[in-house]
Amino acid sequence: MSEYRAPVEDIRFVLDHIAGIDQVAALPGFEHCDADLVTGMLNEAARFMTEIMSPLNEIGDRQGSQLKDGEVVTPDGFKEAYKKFAAAGWNAVGLDPNYGGGGLPYTLAVVIQEMLASANMAFGLCPALGEGAIESLHDHGTEELKNTFLPKLVGGVWTATMDLTEPQAGSDLGSLRSTASPQGDGTYLISGTKIFITYGDHDLAENIIHLVLARVPDAPKGTRGISCFIVPKYLVNEDGSLGERNDMHCVSLEHKIGIHASPTAVMSYGENGKCVGYLIGEENEGLRYMFTMMNRERIFVGAQGLGVAERAYQRAVEYALDRRQGRAIGAESPTGEMSLIVEHADVRRNLLTMRAHIEAMRCLLYTATAAVDNSENHADEAVRESSGARAALLTPVVKAWLSDLGVEMSSIGIQIHGGNGYIEETGAAQHWRDARIAPIYEGTNGIQSFDLVMRKIPMADGAVVQEFIDELRGIQTEVESSGSAVAEVAPYLAKGIHTLEEATSWLLAHIGDDKRAVAAAASPYLRLFGYVTGAALLGRSAVIAQTLIADGDSTQSLPAKITVAKFFAEHLLPQAVAQLAAVTAGDDALFEIPADQL
Repeated sequence: MSEYRAPVEDIRFVLDHIAGIDQVAALPGFEHCDADLVTGMLNEAARFMTEIMSPLNEIGDRQGSQLKDGEVVTPDGFKEAYKKFAAAGWNAVGLDPNYGGGGLPYTLAVVIQEMLASANMAFGLCPALGEGAIESLHDHGTEELKNTFLPKLVGGVWTATMDLTEPQAGSDLGSLRSTASPQGDGTYLISGTKIFITYGDHDLAENIIHLVLARVPDAPKGTRGISCFIVPKYLVNEDGSLGERNDMHCVSLEHKIGIHASPTAVMSYGENGKCVGYLIGEENEGLRYMFTMMNRERIFVGAQGLGVAERAYQRAVEYALDRRQGRAIGAESPTGEMSLIVEHADVRRNLLTMRAHIEAMRCLLYTATAAVDNSENHADEAVRESSGARAALLTPVVKAWLSDLGVEMSSIGIQIHGGNGYIEETGAAQHWRDARIAPIYEGTNGIQSFDLVMRKIPMADGAVVQEFIDELRGIQTEVESSGSAVAEVAPYLAKGIHTLEEATSWLLAHIGDDKRAVAAAASPYLRLFGYVTGAALLGRSAVIAQTLIADGDSTQSLPAKITVAKFFAEHLLPQAVAQLAAVTAGDDALFEIPADQL
């Protein structure tokens, strides 16, 4: 198959007409971000991902990273590609220019992550984690720590990891046992074992900066007693040069079903009692600091789901336009000639299902990132606060809905390939294998759903979610008044939005006295939320496309925007609306069967 081709035209459409990149670029601090810069950046990123990153995807999957003589070796070509990636500044697009970053909107940084996930998800995990660590250190570290570590991290000379969980803890970070003993000179000695550490060790950069959660002596139990430390692989001298190897090492690498090129390490700290760490911020505040990082990472995970779905779709389309089998009903080819499988109704349905989901995913992702940019850069404090609440509401949906769909869409891609999709040589299976981790890491999607219903929906006594639903209803009005084929979407939107509002009201009414029932409703509610939001944003896309066509815009993809919105509303949204029954069913059936009889 040909290499990944970044869908620059659709990315730019969503940036311009859904995310409002012009308004984002006009925020304080982004004065240098004009239309020409955005265009140039998107085109150059597309070229880089196609020519440099995409060819390494299959190589990385086949070779994987390996632990040799105590050091991790990445697949052929990865070291050279990383040097080019860092030199081009792709890891620094949205970072602070005071430390060498590009100072561009977060939205554009996420676009780069989407492209990178499509081209080579396993490679992209390294810079994605680095950006989250940089933000955490930037927001909470001392000036000394920032001056020591940020320039090299932002420049990509060093990389960073987040070291959270342990064998006994899983997602329960309150169960962490790693310790940090103060030495009286501002340093701490770190001791413990961490698991599932993405790029915990590798040969891409000269130093790796670990952000490690650990407990100081006499720390409170549970999550209130967690502190966050910088633990470099190589200690840093006062002049910024690298010193001796810190007392840490990679014990082993996990053997995973996908993202083989990404080394997932078991890390051991302080076996010789000499692992030096530096406290970020204050003791016992580490979990709060880490969530600065985690919220960014969760949005990046959503971008990964989108990126892999896009790559699987491109592969499936190419195959469907080449493979001949059977004779399709209504085929126009000469009698007796086999049809391209794209002519078969079910294959066409599968392809359109993938495309409609992908366009909805992209609309939601960029809507959320624009809210993040406004929450951090808008001149009006009230707008910053409301945008922050909007970003908080959408983050669990972006992480969970998009990563779930990444798995589902890549699975459909395999189905379109038929038996050949089940054979590794076609490459279709890799996308599913890679995507399957995304609903698990950075907080499982069950945790995201729980967060949405227990913490985000009740914000401001439900006012935040109600404001969002009101905006969706405003889009419904736009669609209704648009005329022509676009207006056919309106009745489906109306039913979807009404269902979402009904489900939300049920949750808010029960959260005070029946929390287990609300928890049981969390996953179907998040799915309903995602589909209704996606349908509304596609409806807005259709209205805009229709307007552009009427104004004489001859862009070939515009009519398809209208068709995609109709397909999503007519074929996909009704399935999501049916989630209301699951939301309001309560928890009785979940717990009627005794645990030992399951």
